[in-house]
Amino acid sequence: MADTQNPQPADPAEALERLGQLSLRELSMDNLLQTVADLTKTVMPGNPEASVSLLVKGHPSTVTSTGELATDLDETQYEKGHGPCLHAARTGEVTEISDTRADARWPDYMPRAVEHGNLSSLSIPLAVDQDAQVTGALNIYARRPDAFDEASRSVATRFAPYAAVAAGNLYAYQSARDMADNLQAALESRAVIDQAKGILIERYRLTADQAFQLLARTSMTTNRKVRDIAEHLLHTGELPPARSSDRRRGPAGRNPGRPGPELHEHP
Repeated sequence: MADTQNPQPADPAEALERLGQLSLRELSMDNLLQTVADLTKTVMPGNPEASVSLLVKGHPSTVTSTGELATDLDETQYEKGHGPCLHAARTGEVTEISDTRADARWPDYMPRAVEHGNLSSLSIPLAVDQDAQVTGALNIYARRPDAFDEASRSVATRFAPYAAVAAGNLYAYQSARDMADNLQAALESRAVIDQAKGILIERYRLTADQAFQLLARTSMTTNRKVRDIAEHLLHTGELPPARSSDRRRGPAGRNPGRPGPELHEHP
């Protein structure tokens, strides 16, 4: 008999592939963010709720949420000025609380988390637009302690680039209400990323999610935006090489322009 209090997580590979197949040109950024949050909730353990926080020049807001638990805890942190989601957004560090009843950090936040029924949490940082001082976090608030293991952490980090791209476009829309050039740039960014995914899918026989993860990985190793990586691929036919320091640290020292076997496997 199924446990309705602790439902079994869905298959992460199927959820990621569903995200990868979505057309950024045809889906609103609000809908994409909600889809990312909804799918994150279905694949993560601990019967969680999920949210995406956006930090614009130090001012936080929740741009999407799967339920009251996540929204309330986000807003509690904004009110107090600290907590796991804000720490992840400000520092770029993955921030995990294994047990809110025992963690000594943010002592005025932890009791509120317990009171709301959140016993462990995981916040994945989002590098949205460093130039504009926009960062964020994908937050997962679980209803049981010690909910996350290495596999679930890895899955969460693969959902994060989708949230970052959608949040970046949403920010561009919001800041472009009277700036037509920025609005056009946001529209073009979505089309460019879709085109680049198509090239990678055809060239390397990748799935849609694998193609997007390759763009996101190259973005991180080159410290450039996903949209810039996609444009480089469209204009040159190649992905830009990693910086030398990142190439030495990367898996098997591979150039992200040539996907290795590890890209063909889902966690």
